[in-house]
Amino acid sequence: MAHALLQALCLVAVLEGLFLFAAPGPWRRTMEQLLLKPDATLRRLGALVLVAGIVSLWWLRL
Repeated sequence: MAHALLQALCLVAVLEGLFLFAAPGPWRRTMEQLLLKPDATLRRLGALVLVAGIVSLWWLRL
């Protein structure tokens, strides 16, 4: 279990790095726009991404 979690975290790092490497301008603009959003909106977005990730993991495990 711990090994799989570490692999998942490494994959997140790879994807984050890929976005920064391939498109730093759009990434920066996106982050600037997110800074302007209220906390409640960011919380809803985070919950949506969290649920989508859990559903995707569940679906892939079938």
